[in-house]
Amino acid sequence: MGIDDLVNKGKELFEQNKDKIGEALSSEQAEDISDKVLDSVADLAKKVLPDEHDATVDGIRENIDKNIGNK
Repeated sequence: MGIDDLVNKGKELFEQNKDKIGEALSSEQAEDISDKVLDSVADLAKKVLPDEHDATVDGIRENIDKNIGNK
């Protein structure tokens, strides 16, 4: 099985389960996990980048958070 076969199988599985995937991404569990991951990534970015970019990091984090979970 080649890469193209794997990609096509992945697309097929996604199409068959996209309703379930959408529900999972909108769940309370996804919200909790995404908040933890986004907080960690934002904290890391703030440590690496100059302080003047903190507001930008927070804005990016909030934009991503709006699209994952249920809050």
